[in-house]
Amino acid sequence: MGEFQYGGQAVIEGVMMRGSKAVAVAVRAPSGDIVVRMEPLKAGIYTKPWGKWPLVRGLTMLWDALVLGMRALTYSANVALEEEGEGVEFSGPVAWGTIAVSLAAGIALFFLLPSAIAKLLDHLIPSDLLSSLVEGIVRVGIFIGYIAAIGQWKDIQRVFAYHGAEHKTINAYEAGVPLEPEAIDQYSTRHTRCGTSFLLVVLVLSVLVFAPFRFPQWHWRLLSRVVLIPLIAGLSYEIIKYASRHPESKILRAVMAPGLALQALTTRPPDRGMIEVAVEALKAVLRAESAEQVQEEEYTVSVAGQAAAT
Repeated sequence: MGEFQYGGQAVIEGVMMRGSKAVAVAVRAPSGDIVVRMEPLKAGIYTKPWGKWPLVRGLTMLWDALVLGMRALTYSANVALEEEGEGVEFSGPVAWGTIAVSLAAGIALFFLLPSAIAKLLDHLIPSDLLSSLVEGIVRVGIFIGYIAAIGQWKDIQRVFAYHGAEHKTINAYEAGVPLEPEAIDQYSTRHTRCGTSFLLVVLVLSVLVFAPFRFPQWHWRLLSRVVLIPLIAGLSYEIIKYASRHPESKILRAVMAPGLALQALTTRPPDRGMIEVAVEALKAVLRAESAEQVQEEEYTVSVAGQAAAT
């Protein structure tokens, strides 16, 4: 296994995997076959030297979730609905408009709302650090409550199961195990580099970073939260990356333990068919790593797995 650390996301009836050269989405079609789409990574954050700078490289996780993740999610919806002849075009203004709305909603819910609540309580709080702590507790509470609430939906539970398949597959690959569902199924549905752990580190780290910025003016306080998000994301990524490379450290294991525990809410045990889908996504990315030039391609794999539920 090389130095690069692979990762991915769950989508509708499928899994997205990202390597250093390409991103691949594998989706279980209603026919039972697995449809795989692979394309090269072209964004500067992946291809330019500055994209590998410490702190800056942490923004790749946000880009993965907002851009690659949204595109993969829409593509998976197209495949899952192919029998009904329905589809969604995700390009141009529609794509960037959706990303902008999603980003704005996330910032409003997880950053601005907790800040507003803490601001209302400022007259009862004697210190900046305590005010930031209250804001952080509210922020983490909203985050956990949101995840727990959406996890009650049947469709989201299937997405969380594909999330578990993605983790199992990455864990098995990093352990040097053959990419076979039977072997992969023995591995954990939790992973140190999971986006859930990343988001929790972001929320907790924001307590310290936001503490000095307790402006009396409402608008300056809210603006400071938005401006500091890239810095917090960069720092959080470095913490996650360092912890994943030093699993022997008891201190780092303790730091990452809450994020791993929270993954109990965002993952579910997958069935073998889901693992097959994750394997095909990872195989496509690994094949791209050895290619001199990655070409955009789409193909279908027929395997004996479980078809998507309808």
